[in-house]
Amino acid sequence: MYIYLYLNIFTILFPLLLSFDRKVAFYRNWPALLPAIVVNALVFIVWDELFTQRGVWGFNEEWLTGIYVFSLPLEEILFFITVPYACVFIYDVLNAYITRDLLQPYAKTIALGLILVLPTIAIFNLGRWYTSITFMLLAIMLLVHLRYFGTKYLGRFFLAYIVHLVPFLLVNGVLTYLPVVWYNNNYNLGLRLVSIPVEDTMYSMLMLLLTISLYEGLRQRMSIKQYQPSTV
Repeated sequence: MYIYLYLNIFTILFPLLLSFDRKVAFYRNWPALLPAIVVNALVFIVWDELFTQRGVWGFNEEWLTGIYVFSLPLEEILFFITVPYACVFIYDVLNAYITRDLLQPYAKTIALGLILVLPTIAIFNLGRWYTSITFMLLAIMLLVHLRYFGTKYLGRFFLAYIVHLVPFLLVNGVLTYLPVVWYNNNYNLGLRLVSIPVEDTMYSMLMLLLTISLYEGLRQRMSIKQYQPSTV
């Protein structure tokens, strides 16, 4: 059974169909979204390929189509398209329907707390590559986001992250329980949310933060160009 392929379809189907909702009109943001997804995918595919080659994680052929790009199954490549699309869709839907930025007052505190805690855990687990690299990169990404955007989008981001944990637990739960994707515990903390490595929660936050940072940066740039007065 092509479980991983079906999960990719399930992940993107409803966000794609609902992209034409009048209130959200998500399709109008595709010019900013698509480059953000491409950059994000390139970063994570290279990372994924390196970790797969080194046995940090791997894939169970029983649940795959059998089509590979280097060491990665086609479904894993699709994952870095379908998941960011669905997550940014959640982000935009929440922005459209919840006008108040609920987590804005706490956004900087949350970010600084993660920036302090994550590198500490990473330093004490340097040999656990999934833990150390994910936690350190997330801390760096939070610093970069704060440097360029401050907390302008951060409260909205954290709300979207919390909401995305519902489909995240469902999809990742299936992937890791069967398992479609297996993890070598020599490279992680060995702590699981049922079958999901705890590192996956930070990996997902990093992927979402990178995509939304690029997305908002491109939207901001496009908006400036759109309203820039023409010179004769």
